[in-house]
Amino acid sequence: MSQIVHATLTAVGGILAGLALAAAMLWRQQHALRAARHDATHDDVTGLPNRRLFLAHLRTALESNTPIGVVLLDLNHFKAVNDTLGHEVGNDLLDQVGRRLAGLPTPVRLAARLSGDEFALLVTGDRDDTTAAAHAAWQAIAGNSIRVVNGDLRVTASVGYTHTHHPNISIRHLLTQADCAMYEAKRDGAGVRGYLHQRTPTVRSRDRYPR
Repeated sequence: MSQIVHATLTAVGGILAGLALAAAMLWRQQHALRAARHDATHDDVTGLPNRRLFLAHLRTALESNTPIGVVLLDLNHFKAVNDTLGHEVGNDLLDQVGRRLAGLPTPVRLAARLSGDEFALLVTGDRDDTTAAAHAAWQAIAGNSIRVVNGDLRVTASVGYTHTHHPNISIRHLLTQADCAMYEAKRDGAGVRGYLHQRTPTVRSRDRYPR
């Protein structure tokens, strides 16, 4: 092999190696970017969409005038689980609840964990569809015991729901209505409660929802 050919092959090999290295670095950067975007919009305990992503989907649905419902729920006596069994069991319980909610069929469009033991469902359809989804969510949690790291737990939930009963309703009003219904379900031990649109909503704790 002549020195010229050898030098040419060496140069080509170096270029190919450089391109391979650059491609690998680009892939790692893109992978890290996708992971960062996922982490920014998903809950780290359950893997479900978080509040930010839920609100984005809700906003898109409202802007497109899609008939939708919102279901909010939280777990009854969840603090006692953390206090008596520990946060590992509490997190495992949240994960299992999230799996059950994510497995709900149509018309449930999205299941999300908002914070703590509070979850939300975005439902496509009218009030009957939303009512059915709310009861299905309650049944998914309370119908059977939930297996966690150290045994089975019987868990119940308080579920409140509302729907887009008139055009131009805001995200804030939808979430406040569902929140009020959830609070009433918890207060009365009703399990599931729908918001009655004939009355003016009252915020049970603080104005915590976006406009």
